[in-house]
Amino acid sequence: MRRIASALALAGLLTTASTGAASAFTIRGAGFGHGVGMSQYGAAGFAEHGWTHEQILTHYFTGTEIGHADTDTVVRVLLQSPQTATFTGATNAGTKKLDPGRTYGARAASGGRVDLLDADGRVLATFDAPLRATNGADDPVKLLGTAGNGVRDGAYRGWLEFRPGAMGEVLAVNAVGLEQYVAGVIANEAIPSWPMEALESQAVASRGYALTTRKTESRGWDLYPDTRSQVYRGVTGENPNTNRAVNSTAGEVVTYQGDPITTFYFSTSGGRTENIENAWPGSPPQPYLVGVDDPYDDGSPYHRWGPIRLSKAQAAGKLGGLVKGSFVGVKVTKRGVSPRVVKAVVIGTGGRTTVTGATLKARFGLRDTWMTFNAPSADVGPQPSQDPATAPLPGPDPPSSGGSKAGVSR
Repeated sequence: MRRIASALALAGLLTTASTGAASAFTIRGAGFGHGVGMSQYGAAGFAEHGWTHEQILTHYFTGTEIGHADTDTVVRVLLQSPQTATFTGATNAGTKKLDPGRTYGARAASGGRVDLLDADGRVLATFDAPLRATNGADDPVKLLGTAGNGVRDGAYRGWLEFRPGAMGEVLAVNAVGLEQYVAGVIANEAIPSWPMEALESQAVASRGYALTTRKTESRGWDLYPDTRSQVYRGVTGENPNTNRAVNSTAGEVVTYQGDPITTFYFSTSGGRTENIENAWPGSPPQPYLVGVDDPYDDGSPYHRWGPIRLSKAQAAGKLGGLVKGSFVGVKVTKRGVSPRVVKAVVIGTGGRTTVTGATLKARFGLRDTWMTFNAPSADVGPQPSQDPATAPLPGPDPPSSGGSKAGVSR
């Protein structure tokens, strides 16, 4: 990857309110994501320049070290919440022996219990929740679903758990060992052909993110299978290269003063990451989540983006009720260290409205809050340059029907 060329130029005067507002409103920007923590394309660039995954991670997370977590930790991922969940590949469900070649179902029953169904919907047995479906040969169990209805079907390591939901649905949860979970994540969050040290960085970041963001088990699950947590697809999401990265970093997490930290990551920094308090106003500053130089992320297609050209009427339409009177432009009043937009004002002929960078990103449908505008002229922040194989480690055994195996968190 190319090194980012020279320092970023200051934004020039493109139009002013005093000389008459231009009919066009132009946005240019850099980066893709929230800007906090590890840039994934940047990590790939560092790896191509010979950095180890330890060096990459401790660069992005200031003042940290690499520590270890318990690889026997179990995490629980909510996969579906249908009226009836169907599955195959299980040899047992509760105390019932099953044929792994047949399809079965689970649905909520009265009294916090779960019905086990045959393929025709007949009740075979009713169990206290959670009903656990396992495979005695440690093969994956497959959760089924209809394409397009939003459920997460596929083959999963560990075991499946079913329990009643709050609205009469059944919650289908994959209970899986931490290492197997990470194996089902990183091929969906990174590019498997990237250098191994970049994939190892992703494995460590995903492992720590899961451990520090998982919820309590009072609701029966810890994590989502999508971007609300991390994109997890079970066996379907595994890749030989990313599995190798999981195995070679088994148990590794990023720590600060001995404690695991939330290892935020995102696609593309544009050349510098951002302080957490600037990216998410209201978040307390963290000494390990501060902006750092990211010189090798220009292999990303989103290192620079734009220009996006809108008429003043189109821009006003996207901003909606934020515009007072007729739309004049946007003035940035505070930038972070990267320099992503923290605060700005939307200027209209009838007054000004203060907004966050995140609001502008959402309203205009942008990739990042690192952005500049051509009007009015008071944005003096820096402007982007316009040049553009191995299987996972064995997982823990399913718990007995009498209790749940506790996962280890920080």
